[in-house]
Amino acid sequence: MVRRARYHASAMDVENLSAGQDFDELPEAYTIFITEHDVFSEGKSVYRIERINLSTGKPFDDGEHIIYANSKFRDDSEFGKLMHDFNCSDPNKMKIGLMREAARYYKENPEGVSVMCKIMEDMVNESAREKAIAIAKKLILRGTNTLEEIAEDTELSLQTVKELADVTT
Repeated sequence: MVRRARYHASAMDVENLSAGQDFDELPEAYTIFITEHDVFSEGKSVYRIERINLSTGKPFDDGEHIIYANSKFRDDSEFGKLMHDFNCSDPNKMKIGLMREAARYYKENPEGVSVMCKIMEDMVNESAREKAIAIAKKLILRGTNTLEEIAEDTELSLQTVKELADVTT
């Protein structure tokens, strides 16, 4: 779990700084994980992770911050209510008005339902494409099929399969 946080934080840094840009231009970065369980088993709502210089005891202050939000946490605080609502499928039982209204829109309003259906359809299509690409890469590495056959079998374009072959081999 902690290495995953490091990975995501570094990926954000790569996206936020162009080649040749000064490192001082890196913005403050917050990687926030809303976890299914209390990953540190301490009963806290939020765990804030900061780096520290162990020799001096002072903050490292590199602009990287990691936050784990425990979605099992419940109390009457705004955070506790938010976690309740994140885990609640019935808008009528939600505690935060804005969340309740948004959930109603996406679950009950025909326009909202249509938007949500489109989002879900896009997610399914992206997942299918990622799987097709993974299969194509394996087939390319095996070398038992032509690129045309791989394109046909995975339903990827021949151009996409050729590009995959260029970077895979």
